[in-house]
Amino acid sequence: MNDIEIPQGKRTKFYRFFEILPAFLSYSALLLMVILSIISPFWASVYLLTIVVTLLIKSIGIAYRTFGGYMKMKSAMKVDWSRRLYELSNPQEYKAGNKKDFHYHEHEKNIKLALDGKITINAGSIFNAIIIAAYNEPYEVIKPTIESILKTTFSKEKTFIVLAYEERGGEDIEKTAIRLQKEFKNKFYNFEIVKHPKSIPNEVVGKGGNITYAGKFLAEYCKNNNIKYSDVIVTTLDSDNKPDKNYFDVVTYEYIVRNDRKHFSYQPISLFLNNIWDVPAPMRVVATGNSFWNIVVSMRPHLIRNFASHSQSLDALVEMNFWSTRTIVEDGHQFWRSYFHFNGKYSVVPIMIPIYQDAVLSETLIKTLKAQFIQLRRWMYGASDVPYVAKNIFTKNRKVPFWDSLFKFIRLLEGHVSMVYQAPITAFGGWIPLLINASASRSLISHQLPNIISIIQQIATVGLFVAILISLKMLPPKPARYKKHRTLFMVLQWGLMPVTAICYGSASAFYSQTRLALGKYLDKFDVTQKGTVEDIAKAKEERKNKKMKLK
Repeated sequence: MNDIEIPQGKRTKFYRFFEILPAFLSYSALLLMVILSIISPFWASVYLLTIVVTLLIKSIGIAYRTFGGYMKMKSAMKVDWSRRLYELSNPQEYKAGNKKDFHYHEHEKNIKLALDGKITINAGSIFNAIIIAAYNEPYEVIKPTIESILKTTFSKEKTFIVLAYEERGGEDIEKTAIRLQKEFKNKFYNFEIVKHPKSIPNEVVGKGGNITYAGKFLAEYCKNNNIKYSDVIVTTLDSDNKPDKNYFDVVTYEYIVRNDRKHFSYQPISLFLNNIWDVPAPMRVVATGNSFWNIVVSMRPHLIRNFASHSQSLDALVEMNFWSTRTIVEDGHQFWRSYFHFNGKYSVVPIMIPIYQDAVLSETLIKTLKAQFIQLRRWMYGASDVPYVAKNIFTKNRKVPFWDSLFKFIRLLEGHVSMVYQAPITAFGGWIPLLINASASRSLISHQLPNIISIIQQIATVGLFVAILISLKMLPPKPARYKKHRTLFMVLQWGLMPVTAICYGSASAFYSQTRLALGKYLDKFDVTQKGTVEDIAKAKEERKNKKMKLK
């Protein structure tokens, strides 16, 4: 078995080099603008224009794929996936439908494969096991997640819920887990609650340890009840996640049409829209931007990675010992863990169906702003995968294809580095030569640089208009507690995008990479408070009442 674990304790010099590399390149990209401005304003201008034009091209591509991905998602959500799944298991009962439907022709091909006996598994034998990870979230947050699963079209007689909660979450989460089990146990094939003990050796304080502990419980249960691991698809959900009604049917469909099922995982589109009407404007911009990015990567299968909620076969998870318990970014790391375990024979299948999540919301604006940064710095700590990937490809014992893994490594590194420097250089780079080098005012290109950058940014607003249009179409119904002018704010909020890009995107990446470079590792998963304003108010009132009783 391949060694796919993240090292603990003192790292080798080789490993430390690649831990430092992302921050080194990010700092260098920023400092280079200053150094070139001192030495040669002309080359500083060329450097800046190269970055800005590259970003413009990326923005056009993102706008195009956002629109295309949104249309595909809407089309996929209209399909009767339950019917398609039935036809796949009973191909002789297939009835031709509308050829314009999402993946219609692919479905026809799969029906022919089923008729020829080339699909080796029946949909009726598949279980969907959902591991819901919880820490200290209140009943009001977790219950809607379970209710959303109950509303999905996949058979509940083949749906297994495992509510995985943390011992360190305290007595309240345990009471909530027991309450939810009593309420929903008879509505699914099974509903189990699993308490993850605190202080397990060699584990960081994070979600990975919790869901791995629950996954091992699930595997033992299946073994004792003669359920084949290969017949179980495991989906991990956070406590605020709400899958679209079609999600488990789509995952099951995509699972059974692939004979090499163990070498795939399945990635839905994460949309942070559950409470989007309630959160402050900066959080709405960040949440919507993250939703768009998830739509974009779904259109580029070669770039897609595991993120937040995803699905994978139980036999694959058992073979690779589930998720990493040594990182706080177990979701993105799962891609690399699987990729190296299966010697490069691993892919992520985009599922063009959403799972809805909460945007960040705390009790006060200040707490919410802080919580958003904490969430993003955890996501940006995915830079810790750079040394992990390097360790597995720049070695004589490499077991993955060199060129494929090298290109993946370059994309990983470039993605984290560009997250740091692009926004601040684009925003302020045009003024740097003029401010720090007097001769720059005599250079035509340097003197006109702010104007040139401004024109390019105006061209890029075309993509912004696309984003605004799609964001309005994706909005859930407006709660009755808000008046019509709230919709206007949903448009005006986009004026904050440059601010959020620097203060959240760039700064959080900068923070995480610096910590990694200094060896001050992030080893604790800081749970982000979420929910609606009503949930927050109710939880606050319950805490107040609890304190009064204690007095």
